[in-house]
Amino acid sequence: MRNSKANKSKKIKSTITFLVIVLAIGLLAYSSAFGFKNIAGYKVKPFSQVINKGLDLQGGISVLEEIKGEEVDNATIDRTIEMLSMRVNPNGAKETTVSREGKNRIRIEIPGEFDAKKVLQNIGKTGKLEFKGPDDKVILTGKDVKDATAYMDQMGQPIVGLDLNPEGAKKFAEATAKFLGQQIGIYMDGESLTKPHVKDIISNGKATISGSKSLEEAKRQANIIKSGALPVTLEAVEFKTVGATLGQNALPLSMKAGAIGIGLVLLFMLIYYRGPGIMASIALVFYVIIVLATFAAANVTLTLSGIAGFLLTVGMAVDANVLIFERIKEEFKLGKSVKAATEAGFNRALSSILDSNITTVIAAIVLYSLGSGAVKGFALTLMIGIVLSIFTALTVTKLLLKLGIEMGLLNSSTHFGVKRG
Repeated sequence: MRNSKANKSKKIKSTITFLVIVLAIGLLAYSSAFGFKNIAGYKVKPFSQVINKGLDLQGGISVLEEIKGEEVDNATIDRTIEMLSMRVNPNGAKETTVSREGKNRIRIEIPGEFDAKKVLQNIGKTGKLEFKGPDDKVILTGKDVKDATAYMDQMGQPIVGLDLNPEGAKKFAEATAKFLGQQIGIYMDGESLTKPHVKDIISNGKATISGSKSLEEAKRQANIIKSGALPVTLEAVEFKTVGATLGQNALPLSMKAGAIGIGLVLLFMLIYYRGPGIMASIALVFYVIIVLATFAAANVTLTLSGIAGFLLTVGMAVDANVLIFERIKEEFKLGKSVKAATEAGFNRALSSILDSNITTVIAAIVLYSLGSGAVKGFALTLMIGIVLSIFTALTVTKLLLKLGIEMGLLNSSTHFGVKRG
């Protein structure tokens, strides 16, 4: 009698939990697709409005920079291109393009931006960084700065850390000895950035600048100093906006094709795997939501190649569920109970899932490291999708199957599409 009451209580609890999960996923799916105009005074935007779109889908700004007044070799230009890439796309998530044009020009393309003035401010006046002493003589230039970073010190104060190259370290050691107790000003294109006091003689090429009001201000100063470390002087000679190269209908048509594909996958899972297929479909909807949310949170710029990578990971997420369900079927053929077969199926499928996905992640890492542009975007979306697909299959699907068994929805091998002889 006690066992009967305990089972009934467990069944009710599992049913409530399952319904809450389904309702939550349903609300997330609705808000992801359509958003909400007003929730407690806040507006929730759909993913179509918050995920950045690439130049091929939505157009953007194209900036042409020219190297002024000096002859430079190919290695210097390559270094300049690399540093500009880091400047406009520090985390590699945006589909920006920085490439050489002709002998002494560099083109920068930034998707989703159409304000030339704003883009110029973001790129910065990357030509002339100077450190000047009280006598107004130049001590260091951008060529002497190797790196600049912002961080909080042990006292919780924002600090800008400077790392100088050997030549810059030598010049800075002489300057700090000469101007000990005085100020050395840092200027970007003649405009004062900061004027720190010299407290010690700095001979190792590593200096710190205090006085920033916040970590954000310190980061801004570090970024400006780092951008000023360009080995050449650049001048913006052209701005132009570009339209979506694949037309305005490219994105909606791609999303429609993706939705049809995902719908067919869900239909297959429902027909072939029955009860577990329902659970896998719910988990797959949740997977799509968290992948798109990750894209938005990581400020990923989505292009057609990125959409292809995302849809590929949907297929791999389904593949993980297929492996699990087929293993469960094999356990049923050995005469195991529903609960035991499900647990054993997950355990036996784990190694196969990890092996197939880890090898794909390795390939994606190589593509991301060596590729550029569309290849890099494809690799990034592929990596994010694979990691989240493993998480979804091994946690969300497993939880939903467990709840289904406890509710009595999956209490027979026939619910898994298996007929015992």
